[in-house]
Order: sequence, then C-alpha cells, then structure tokens
Amino acid sequence: MKKAKIEIKYCTGCKWMLRAAWMQQELLQTFEKEIESISLLPEKETGGVFDIKVNGAIVFSYKVSKRFPQPKEIKQHIRDIISPQKDLGHIDR
Repeated sequence: MKKAKIEIKYCTGCKWMLRAAWMQQELLQTFEKEIESISLLPEKETGGVFDIKVNGAIVFSYKVSKRFPQPKEIKQHIRDIISPQKDLGHIDR
C-alpha cells in the first residue's frame, strides 16, 4: 500500500500556523504508519486559506466551508481515503 502525502496550506497573514501545526501533529499521531509525509505550506498571497489535501485531492477548504475543520471529521475523511479499515477508536463511536 502506498503511503499518503498530506498538505496543509495555511494563511500566514491570519496567523494560522499554530492551527496547521496542531492539525499536523494530530494526523501524525493517528496515521503514523499510513503517512509518508505531511507538509505545512504557508500562503502569503491569498488571505483566509486553510486547505487540507491528501494525495493532491482537497479534503477540506476553509473558503468553501467558512469554518475550521474539527480533528474528528478530518481524521475520518483521511481514514476513508488512505485506510478505510482503520478503527479510529472513540472517534468512530
């Protein structure tokens, strides 16, 4: 099975780096064996960006949803893409 490449693009002007780093840490803990890399991509040109991509496909966009993702929903979306059989424990209950 090919391991996932995840990108988290965040707005530097909005000071969302800590939120992006926190989401990165959550995903690394949950998908330790399934992830090849997680990249944090600072966005300087366009304001209000907080996008999460898995293998090039957007799984969350702040501009589309007008809110930040909850870790639970992002973990479930990513699990469904990279490891559908994975039990997320209390998150799935």
